[in-house]
Amino acid sequence: MPEAFLCDAVRTPIGRLNGALAGVRADDLAAVPLRALVERNASVDWADVDDVLLGCANQAGEDNRNVARMALLLAGLPETVPGVTVNRLCGSGLNALGMAAQAIRCGDAALTIAGGVVSMTRAPYVMG
Repeated sequence: MPEAFLCDAVRTPIGRLNGALAGVRADDLAAVPLRALVERNASVDWADVDDVLLGCANQAGEDNRNVARMALLLAGLPETVPGVTVNRLCGSGLNALGMAAQAIRCGDAALTIAGGVVSMTRAPYVMG
């Protein structure tokens, strides 16, 4: 069985509720580290990426779409690269990482990108 390896890691800053990142959509925020991966790993053929998996715990309002697909396109990855958004609330990003590793170990993928993104400030606020 093939092994899965973490080859690079990058993240964005963590913001506070209604803080400095309040005006940034989740897909725009996720595109930042994706672009950084592309820049830092210029020798990779990014068309070879089998999947981009991103956890997003709050897919409501403007985030009511495939955040992973939108982020990879905003980051400039090829249109042929698929993206899937995982919603498992707390743990979505970790679940996406596990799914990516599982796909590699099962032979369903050779190169994946996994992570998580959310903007609680931009989520709808509801009170009962």
